[in-house]
Amino acid sequence: MRRFALILLLSLWVALANAHKPSDSYLALSVHGERVTGQWDIALRDLDFAIGLDADGNGEITWGEVKVKHKEIAAFALARLGIAADGVGCPITVTEHLIDSHSDGAYAVLRLAADCPAVPQILTIQYTLLFDLDPQHRGLLRLKEQGRTHTAVFSPDHDTWRLEGHSVALGRQFLEYFQTGVWHIWTGFDHILFLCALLLPAVLQHRHGQWQAVESLREAFLEVVKIVTAFTIAHSITLCLAVLGIITLPSRLIESTIAASVVVAALNNLCPLIEKRLWIVAFVFGLVHGLGFANVLTDLALPKPALAVSLVSFNLGVEAGQLAIVATFLPLAYLSRRSWLYPRFVLGVGSLSIVAVASIWLIERSLNVSIFS
Repeated sequence: MRRFALILLLSLWVALANAHKPSDSYLALSVHGERVTGQWDIALRDLDFAIGLDADGNGEITWGEVKVKHKEIAAFALARLGIAADGVGCPITVTEHLIDSHSDGAYAVLRLAADCPAVPQILTIQYTLLFDLDPQHRGLLRLKEQGRTHTAVFSPDHDTWRLEGHSVALGRQFLEYFQTGVWHIWTGFDHILFLCALLLPAVLQHRHGQWQAVESLREAFLEVVKIVTAFTIAHSITLCLAVLGIITLPSRLIESTIAASVVVAALNNLCPLIEKRLWIVAFVFGLVHGLGFANVLTDLALPKPALAVSLVSFNLGVEAGQLAIVATFLPLAYLSRRSWLYPRFVLGVGSLSIVAVASIWLIERSLNVSIFS
């Protein structure tokens, strides 16, 4: 019971410090004979964290502050990116600096050009941006050559990618985006807290104005299955629709609604208005959470052939990560359900803490302010 409470409190503490989308950068390259061109989109918040951009410390990064740091930004980035043809390095230069908006804020755009000594038979890309500062950072690669599009995900454990003979194993692309899906749900603390808020009462039932333990594991298991299935179906629908461009909503609206869904789900545990069929709540709000999941793939702007593999594997990764959370939660919750501490502390204090954290997210996201750095 104490371990369960400790895990919950640690999750809430970590969640408070990670209210926004995990750190990503987007590297888009094209191969034209001996020349490689493209652009690298890096979040201004990440560059500010690494080298400092906000000169006046007012919490807002202006174009002027970015402009005076162009040489420092280029030096920092290029020291962490390598392109080689058949083992021989291709010198990279930054040809232009721009600013662009992504779903989660402003990004510095570095236009790149690299000249290789010969047409590469084996093209190697090494990426180490921010890995020494943020192990959760990921680099998302989209590379085009001879009409084909390849994708990859760079992480601290996989910082090198090779294109050999103009082909990359389909299974490798599938695995990379599967791992990205798992990583995305595990670092998406708003999604985790929403699930926790719905799952906390799964081992209890509300009778005569109070929470009581369910009699059997089967009863709790079926309730969890309904909630997880509804959430899965809902976010899979909107994930696909958003990535395919059928649904487009402002990022601030999506993120604010996700935070509101966490507040509503947790408040329902404290003042139960919906005591049964919580799967309906999971489905309705799961539609919004799917739009949040879609941001990673939408920002890559993948063509349909590469998109199909990435979309399926990413979604399966999200489900695997979600099931791992449930598999950890349910046995602990079921074994401790009869303890007097569970309804009072785990459910009561836990839900109240979730409300507090998600309310801060809601204020930050809806008003575009930062309460905690």
